Amino acid sequence: MKYSVLEKTLIKNIEDNIKDVTPGVLVRAYQNGRLVCDVGVGSTYAYYDIASLTKIIFTVQAMMHAFEEGKWTVDATVHQFLSWFPHKETKITELLNHSSGLEWWKPFYKELNLNDSWQKRREDLKKMIVSLPLTPSEASVYSDVGFLVLGFVLEEFYKMDLVSLWNKIKDQYYPGTTLEFHPRNQTTIRASLFAPTEECPWRKKLLQGEVHDENTWALGGVSTHAGLFGSIDDLGWYSLHLRSQLMGIARYFIKQKTTQLFTKRSRPEGKGDWALGFMLPTPGSASCGGYFSLNSIGHTGFTGTSIWYDPKADLSVVILSNRLVYGREINRFVQLRPQIHNWIVEGLRKSSLG
Repeated sequence: MKYSVLEKTLIKNIEDNIKDVTPGVLVRAYQNGRLVCDVGVGSTYAYYDIASLTKIIFTVQAMMHAFEEGKWTVDATVHQFLSWFPHKETKITELLNHSSGLEWWKPFYKELNLNDSWQKRREDLKKMIVSLPLTPSEASVYSDVGFLVLGFVLEEFYKMDLVSLWNKIKDQYYPGTTLEFHPRNQTTIRASLFAPTEECPWRKKLLQGEVHDENTWALGGVSTHAGLFGSIDDLGWYSLHLRSQLMGIARYFIKQKTTQLFTKRSRPEGKGDWALGFMLPTPGSASCGGYFSLNSIGHTGFTGTSIWYDPKADLSVVILSNRLVYGREINRFVQLRPQIHNWIVEGLRKSSLG
């Protein structure tokens, strides 16, 4: 394969810094809608557990879709749609920007009966969520629990289960994608094509083709906070799709006005770098490095995945890795990821000068 100067430099930089960080990494970058970087270093795979990227690719897209259909407004409370939800003042937007006060995470998987049907487990999950207190905080606290609640909201909006809703969203917005959940933690694709994530102490096996997130696994492999698997092609396409929605250049996508609403800052500076479901860069410690503008939007995944788009530079960077194979307590990937973004920007600037 013939690489550009940017790609050659990026490969060398990653090779020099990947040891004991992750077994391998795939990187794609698009500028002005054109592919400018496509590299793989180390051991790479066709498909990856994309973890919390599920939040923006599925859940936020579904919430935007529902917003355009008039199913909810920015002032709507969760209780308007879920009578069982005890916190009557909590707004849907507060779940999206992580300011609801719900706990960031709970080990629901330890209490769910894995012998029950997945439908029964979701009913039991409701009862567990009802018992959770709110802990008000001036600053946003990233919460998987909040996104679990959004799953029940979406089910109420559409009167269908999450797999059926995903198929509806996928067929309308991502036709031809290989992004998929693995219902009942099973896949029809050969497991060896998936990047292994971790030797799980709870499940007592190396996870490959089964979702890493314990709560999602216990819910049958499908959730609104994690669960999707996909390829670098899928995530590259999604990044271009998001760009098209923001620029208003594709009529069959979510409208530009709606996308702009969901991607603008929704929390005061210093109280949380969040739009509605999308991360914004935190100055000095942004996972997209030091060059992306403060208007950039993106998200990261616990398994070592990320998508970032800078509308000012019209630049998208997609990263897939399986850094958890080395153990979740080893988190050197936090340093490598922003460096990859920096190297790409620096390489593009050099090529433009050349």
